[in-house]
Amino acid sequence: MSNKGLPFGRKNYVIMLSGLAVLILGFIVMSMDSEPYGFGFLGLTLGPIIVMTGFMIQFFAIMHNPKKDK
Repeated sequence: MSNKGLPFGRKNYVIMLSGLAVLILGFIVMSMDSEPYGFGFLGLTLGPIIVMTGFMIQFFAIMHNPKKDK
């Protein structure tokens, strides 16, 4: 199958979807904080770390060269 019309390869899109799932998980973790205004451990530490990990996965998915896999 030829991917001439798509800017990224299949592996890029799979990595992007996993990064999106990690981002959503991070925002869910931040919303689960029981402290007022989210000033607890989940809202200030763990959630943002997970969100930043999701953004790093997205960056890797964009920068990954699908031509090197072949």
